[in-house]
Amino acid sequence: MSAQHSLIDPSTPPIVQTTTGLVRGMWRPSPETAAGPGAFGHSAAFLGIPFAEAPVGALRFAAPVPHGPWDGVRDAVEQGATAQRPGPPEPTLIPEPSVPGGSTLNVNVFTPAPSVAAALPVLVYIHGGGFTAGSPASPWYDGAAFNRDGVVTVSVAYRLGFDGFGMVDGAPDNRAVLDWLRALEWVQENIAAFGGDPARVTVAGQSAGGGAVLTLLGMPRAQPLFAQAYCLSGALGDVPREKARALAGRLAALAGVEPTLDGFASVPEERLLELQRKALEPGGGMFSMVRRVIEGGLSLGPMVDGELITAPTPDSLRTGTGADKPLVLGTADDEFGMVLAGLQSKLRLVPSRLLLGQAGLARGHRSDYLAANKDVARLGPAAVLGRYISDSVFRTTALRVAEARTADPVAGPESAGSRAGTWLYRFSWRSPAFGRAVHCLDVPFFFDCLDADRIDALAGRTPPWELADDVHSAAVSFVISGDPGWDTYAGGRRTKVFDTPSSVVADGYASVRPLLA
Repeated sequence: MSAQHSLIDPSTPPIVQTTTGLVRGMWRPSPETAAGPGAFGHSAAFLGIPFAEAPVGALRFAAPVPHGPWDGVRDAVEQGATAQRPGPPEPTLIPEPSVPGGSTLNVNVFTPAPSVAAALPVLVYIHGGGFTAGSPASPWYDGAAFNRDGVVTVSVAYRLGFDGFGMVDGAPDNRAVLDWLRALEWVQENIAAFGGDPARVTVAGQSAGGGAVLTLLGMPRAQPLFAQAYCLSGALGDVPREKARALAGRLAALAGVEPTLDGFASVPEERLLELQRKALEPGGGMFSMVRRVIEGGLSLGPMVDGELITAPTPDSLRTGTGADKPLVLGTADDEFGMVLAGLQSKLRLVPSRLLLGQAGLARGHRSDYLAANKDVARLGPAAVLGRYISDSVFRTTALRVAEARTADPVAGPESAGSRAGTWLYRFSWRSPAFGRAVHCLDVPFFFDCLDADRIDALAGRTPPWELADDVHSAAVSFVISGDPGWDTYAGGRRTKVFDTPSSVVADGYASVRPLLA
């Protein structure tokens, strides 16, 4: 039995002293690996611990306010409230329950050894959802497998949509980004009591959560709050201020109010969520929507405000911000390929070049792009368009970030510092449910939770456990040692390809490079 394991008593509910009061969690048995139960036979879950006051009333559009102290012992055995999302509940690729309530700024902490004597590495996970949806309450985000392998895990709730990211005259910009920062500050202040080492924090996330990771990596103010970063299918915001102002104007007009703090505060959250959906969908058909996203990016997300986020993230990374922090990042091969699966027969006679042109790819790049993607071109025009959307939204981001981190730095305040490694990967295993390596598919492999609820809808009935071992062990290795186990990108553009079997290849994103020319 390990020294850390001997610190626990599964017969007594775990109680931890935080800076604001005592919290009581619950013990659970840890999952086993193929090799056995691992070093930690149990883990403790502390759910819904508030890291800030509820963002309601006067605090709805305010910066997060640290939570005040409470008396006695606070039970932390149920999921905390989550930010609400627009429209009726709809099935999503990842089960992410919506939990009602006002105190939505909270964290879940999963730990194998809630004692300051443990000093284990920490993984802080930020969920995705396009900055308008998602929830940390997903059973897929349970940290049990990471706990089994000696990693304390934290999942973070934050404000979504316009309440979190919209531009409001008279209110601070990037309120949800401030939520991320406050959550990371809470981790620095409290994680030692849960058995974590505040000097060994890796921030991770997928999709919009991956974009959050990259945003934090390129943000000077965030640098003291974590040591490493792991980005899965990162979708960057970097919304220009003018675009954010235009969206605020459209939304205010729909609500019949002025685009000010008083105006938006007068609109109930439920009504604003309903109108937000309309403001984000100006119409124009599928190709107009695709072009808007590819050419203009997202309308809601972290905004380049000139203060907190001083420049687009790739530019900040190129000047050396975050260069001293090791980074793993990558994407699935066909992130949005499933979106066009139903159009395969309708598009089969449309030339791929024409589809690429309608989606916004300049004429001079189409031949090079098709030549670099011959394997996809053989599958038909719908597959080509799906790959192009995936490349434009996700895979070019990964490649640009890797290039920015490994190129000669542009002169800047951080450019003289040391440079840590950058590791690039691809998730290429094709789900039998979709026939492609689609968006979100790698998440249950990352968390090693292939037996969780609704896995079969995304990964089929018999997803390969050996691939989960490979993906998860690489993440654990990185969190613990700062090295996922393959060559860095700087060493010849080497890329890990997660598949059955996995491999390491030279320049695994060569097919994306024509889009960066």
